This record gives sequence, structure tokens and C-alpha cells, in this order.
Amino acid sequence: MSPTGPRRRRSALFLTLLLSLGTFTAAAGPAQAGPRADDPAEALARAASPLRTTEPLGDLGDLRPLGRMVGDASVVGMGEATHSSHEFFTDKHRVFRYLVEEKGFTAFALEAPWSTGLRLNDYVLHGKGDARQIMKEEFQRDYTFWNTREYLDLIEWMRAYNTRHDRKVQFVGDDIGYTGPQVFDEITRYVAAHHRALLPRFTELYRAQRPAPGTSVGDAMRAYLQRPLAERRDMAERAHRALDLLSRQQPGPDRAAFDLAVQHARVVAQTADEYAYDLEDAQDVARAMRHRDESMAANVAWWHERTGSKVLLSAHNAHVAYESEDPGHYPRMQGAFLREKLGKGYLAVRQSFGQGSFNATTDPDESKIEVCTVGPAEPGGNEHTLDRVSREDYLLDLRTAPAGARSWLATARPSRDIGTAYPEPLHPVALGSSYDVLIHLHRVTAARRLG
Repeated sequence: MSPTGPRRRRSALFLTLLLSLGTFTAAAGPAQAGPRADDPAEALARAASPLRTTEPLGDLGDLRPLGRMVGDASVVGMGEATHSSHEFFTDKHRVFRYLVEEKGFTAFALEAPWSTGLRLNDYVLHGKGDARQIMKEEFQRDYTFWNTREYLDLIEWMRAYNTRHDRKVQFVGDDIGYTGPQVFDEITRYVAAHHRALLPRFTELYRAQRPAPGTSVGDAMRAYLQRPLAERRDMAERAHRALDLLSRQQPGPDRAAFDLAVQHARVVAQTADEYAYDLEDAQDVARAMRHRDESMAANVAWWHERTGSKVLLSAHNAHVAYESEDPGHYPRMQGAFLREKLGKGYLAVRQSFGQGSFNATTDPDESKIEVCTVGPAEPGGNEHTLDRVSREDYLLDLRTAPAGARSWLATARPSRDIGTAYPEPLHPVALGSSYDVLIHLHRVTAARRLG
């Protein structure tokens, strides 16, 4: 992501990396012709499994092929080609419900701050607070696209599930754009209980970093960015001192509490590191993006390893992938880090679409959110071929694709991967080497924003 280039951000953290582009509506194209005998769409059609719906309620029988594709994977990264389309969000809800009921999954991880995950997890586990109010307070600025009816429905389903079952499902935030006061409170509470003599030291190390009481998430993120670079780097150094100091303490009899406190301190350091990069330097911005994906992967892997739970990870297509669409701006993706940590225990699922609508920012300040619409994909791109595979929405196991489609899947072609801002250029994606499974939806509509 460059401050001056055409690249648009996908849930990027920095207000400084913006472009002045307006709303674009693509006209509907001509009707699509059927596949030719030598067309890879014909080979893919033989392997495609139809999807009955993307809505979360009702029968899940059409997801059994997906269950076979998941196999023994313990973390499933499920992407989205836009950051705010109804069908992508509800399909994740539906797949999570299937994985919980049929494959023993118990955690939903979202591209949202770790501290946000703590608040929402308190709700889904214990009914603490009001889900809609928590979302309003937590999903701000870069995370405002999660403040939707679709995510509220998912969170309410998780809460209802927990009231009826002994085996609980949990909500995890894996991102590092903001660390809320709850995390600092948990660290100092642990230190006060087990290493009280160190409490003044931790209070001082975190003094500048802990959000002030009453500060909103959006204001806290803006204030962090407005600090001089030298001050942000000093805060990162202090966060690492705190992490090192806590890590060197004896765990005591409650090892789980110690490990959780250390993870909280690690997330504080991850956030501080993200803001310690020079955002006026394109190479440093690329390093920041790599750090973010590596941190998100580490947080998901930590949760999986600590709890033993299987995790559905929700993120943009690019983040769950094995290969970067733009190595100059995103050197290495979350999916690549997770594959490195978990091997075949990680599965990457791409969601694509033929045409439709989504919410995105469309003004230079990225403050005005509008519904944007695109028509059918142009010839030469991945979606143009995928749209001709079947008249129904469908899923494909890319690892066992028919011979007639393997060469096509191995070649990078323009693809729609739209982040929080629009317009955004098409990005080259080789589907076969970047993902394990593909879900293709012919048409999507804009997610239903709350507030």
C-alpha cells in the first residue's frame, strides 16, 4: 500500500495512506455464454458442488462436501472478496454453524482488535453487556464495516448456542490496530495478584499507551497516529520491556492465567510495533503490513494451541491466502504464516462473486461510506470464467481440480478483491496456489450497516 500509488487499502490501519477516488457503478454486461469444450469452466463444472443458500438458518446438508474438504484441518481461513457484502457475511455464519455442529469447531476469529474480541467473548459466553452496544463502541474507524446486522446475528446465535450447550463457542479478535483498556487492566490485575512489587513498573511502562478513560476507539487510533514517530517508537520499546519482564516471571500454580497475561502483553507490544513504523516510507509501510499479518496469524495460532479449539478465521481473501497479490505492499500474508505454523492443519477458503454491491468508502478522507455496485466480470479475469461454471452458487476443492482446469488455476489472472475503499484495481491471483477451496457466489448485495 503506497501513499501515492493506485493501491487501495483493505482494512489498513493508517489514515495517511489514502487516495482521492469517487464512487463507481459498472453497467451490467451482456449475457454470459456457456462453457466451450476446451474451456476450464467445463472441467470445473464436473467438480463443483452446488450451494443451496448463503443464509445461515435451515438445512446444512449441501455443506457436507465442504466438511470433507475441511477434513482434519483445525483452522479454516474463510475470505471475502469485499469487506461489506451481505452474502459473504451470512455465508461465514452458515459455514461456522456447520463446522460447530458437524466438525467440532468452537471459535470464530475476526479481523478485529484483540480487546474487542475479549468484550464480545464475555457476551457470547456469559451474556455480559449488550451485543449491539458493544459493536457500536468497538467497531469504529477501520473496523466500522463489521458493525452490521449480519455480524450481530452471528454473535446473537453464538450466545443462544451457549445457553443450550455445555461445549461453548467463543469469539476471538486477532487484529492489532487498537488495544483497549481491558487488556491493560487484565495485565495489571494479574501482576497485582501474583507479582505485586512489579505493579508500579508496569503502570509506568503502559502509562502513555493505555487509552484514556472515556476515549472512543476511533479517537484513540487517531491520537496514536498523531504522536511523533520518536514517541511511538519509545512506546513500542516500553511495551517490549513490559512483555519481557512479565515473561521472565515464574508462572506459579495457575499456568493458564500466566500464559493469558503474557499473551495480553504480547498483543500490546504487537500494536505498539505496528505504529512504530515510519508511515512516510513505502518500505516501512510494507514492513508494517507484514508485521500485521504475522501478528494476526500468531494470535489465531495461540488461541488454537492454548484452548485446543478449532477455529474459523474470518478475513479478507488476501489475508487468508498463501500468496500475496501485491508483494511490494503486502510481503507475506496471514495464510502463509498459518500454513507455516500449522501445516495442513490450516485450510484457506476464497469467496468470489460475479456481480453485485457492497459498502465502501468513496471520498478522499475515507469517511463517507456508500453502496457501490459492479456488473459482470470482464473476460480474461478469474470471475468471468468462474461465473460460467454453474448457474448455481457452488464450492470447489482446488486441490483436486480436474486436469482440464489445473493449468488455468495455476495462472495468475485479474481478480476482484475489494477492501474498505473503492474503486480498487483488479489484482492478479493464481487461485490454485493461493487457496485450497473456492466458494463462488453469482450475485452479492451490500451488508446491512447498523447505526
